[in-house]
Amino acid sequence: MSLDPPTYLNSLQNNIRARPIPWEGAVRAGTITDNDLQRIKTVDKVRKEQRRQTVEADQNAYRSLLLGGGDGEKSVLESAAKRADVIQYMLVLASDLINGMAPWSLLLPIKNTDELYEDVPPLAATLLDHPSPFKPFLPLLSHSTNPEDPIPLLTSSFLATLISASQTDSPRATSQIDEALPKLYSYLSTLTKSQDSGLQDIAVQEYSALLKTKKARELFWKQRQDTVNPLVDILRAAAGAGRDSDSTMWSGGASIRSATEAGLSGGVGLQLLYHVLLVVWQLSFEASLTGKDLEKEQEIIALYTQLLRLSPKEKTTRVLLSTLVNLLKPSQNRSTLLPIATTVRLPALLTNLKARHLTDEDLLEDLNNLTSMLSDYTSSQTTFDEYASEVLAGRLRWSPPHRDATFWRDNARKILDENQAELPKKLMEIMQKKWEDDKQVLAIACNDVAWLVKEAPEKRGQLEKLGVKARVMELMADENEGVRWESLRAVGEWLRYSFE
Repeated sequence: MSLDPPTYLNSLQNNIRARPIPWEGAVRAGTITDNDLQRIKTVDKVRKEQRRQTVEADQNAYRSLLLGGGDGEKSVLESAAKRADVIQYMLVLASDLINGMAPWSLLLPIKNTDELYEDVPPLAATLLDHPSPFKPFLPLLSHSTNPEDPIPLLTSSFLATLISASQTDSPRATSQIDEALPKLYSYLSTLTKSQDSGLQDIAVQEYSALLKTKKARELFWKQRQDTVNPLVDILRAAAGAGRDSDSTMWSGGASIRSATEAGLSGGVGLQLLYHVLLVVWQLSFEASLTGKDLEKEQEIIALYTQLLRLSPKEKTTRVLLSTLVNLLKPSQNRSTLLPIATTVRLPALLTNLKARHLTDEDLLEDLNNLTSMLSDYTSSQTTFDEYASEVLAGRLRWSPPHRDATFWRDNARKILDENQAELPKKLMEIMQKKWEDDKQVLAIACNDVAWLVKEAPEKRGQLEKLGVKARVMELMADENEGVRWESLRAVGEWLRYSFE
């Protein structure tokens, strides 16, 4: 099944189709040629089947109309550069002529990216055989900085369709695609950064149409500050966690039930959420390249765990699970991402999901694979490993080791000494942050310091050199009662041994 085209774009195209264009006047003014007019009228406002037959019978003529001829003949887009109404109309007509590959028709909830795409329409193939198939269109992307300007918007739709058509089993215009994609990505990123969900959805659906090859995904990732970051901001908004305020993601405070009753946070609609998730899913096929940095820059595992808690539909749950499987599958990602997955309580969430009445076979397969992957990991971990993973993940929660006297008696010196004091250094790094969104992190860190001083008093000097004592004393004046209490307890341990 295919998805409907974005409402905003569909409405815009319909309005432009309905506008009368004084074609004869454009010929008299030299804006277009008699040949251009004849070709346009032959396919304008006729039945789709008649249009298809006309174009297939004279594909070279329509390639010349849109891209220019080999004898110096200009594209109609170039010759009509000063007529915005003509350019808009021709962009809509150009999309209609290759509409067998409309970008939104490619967004299917399927398992393999190779299944996303249909056959290339004949005119699209003919256009792609041109030496410069994108040349007349690319300058139109910078026609205006206004995201609602129809010309770049319509241009992006046409280019997404044509470039997607080019990425077939027999790729065409490879070097031209490599040049065009970054420019198209840059324009689409301006739409994802807008506050208009309709414009965001257009961009996201066009992204998804483009990300069908390894090279396209690599170029997308290379521009991730513009391409990926705004998409993650949309996901964070849906999860109810801003970029600088995401304690909910780590604490698992929301539930599937509450999300379903209250709706998604941040005004993010279900369709937009689904389309964004599809783009990140496509990107996850390059997890060996992207996985670690997605976690480092976006805390993707915590974010996806929270979205999984909130997921109101099987189709979103399926894409979330499939993305997590892709991210955790590469061996080079597991040592970094699996510990974080356990810290954010993903295993417990998967257990809860299994209790739900889920019917999608691919979803269930991914759920079982992910459960098995995490079970294998957790079964091989000691309590010390779990604690170390949590600290190295950079965010603390009240997991069992923090209040277990036996754990600290057995492991305090190991924590202080192992890997050149890696864990106390990381603990100090955590304590240096303000954690305005999640003060319990500071309280837990002070708790850990108190246990370290109590169980290994001879190591107090090591902690003081790292600045731990000074930071704990600062936190005695923190506005949060829990932080003040735990810091006071840590300082108390220091003073107890100082007097002894």
